[in-house]
Amino acid sequence: MSDKTFVDTNILVYSRDSGLPDKQAAAAAELEHLWKNRTGRISAQVCSEYYVTVTRKLNPGISEKEAWKDVEALFAWEPLPVDKKVIRKARECQKKYQLSWWDSLIVAAAHFCDCSTLLSEDLSNGQNYFNMEVRNPFL
Repeated sequence: MSDKTFVDTNILVYSRDSGLPDKQAAAAAELEHLWKNRTGRISAQVCSEYYVTVTRKLNPGISEKEAWKDVEALFAWEPLPVDKKVIRKARECQKKYQLSWWDSLIVAAAHFCDCSTLLSEDLSNGQNYFNMEVRNPFL
């Protein structure tokens, strides 16, 4: 494993959520650290979910132009494509850990990105999946 950190969609979304200033500040600090150290990783799934969430579900949301600018910047993290190997690993994860399908895809992608940490609010803090630890930055 490495010091790479996979970032779940919710962390990216909170970094843009002015309605929750405490979470926004915590998420922004995490992302700043990852950018500085060049250790952040994501998947194509995260990019897609982020774009839809901040433009359609976040209140107040951000413009499509601004959201797309964020996604373009995240391309520097070389988002992992969701291909058949990721889908197969997600199925293994779903069966082994009893996670939802979408969370299983996140864990599988993080695994293939060779991450030691997965930042997420949705998964249990401290839980270990495929030798990777979940950390909830809001606790």
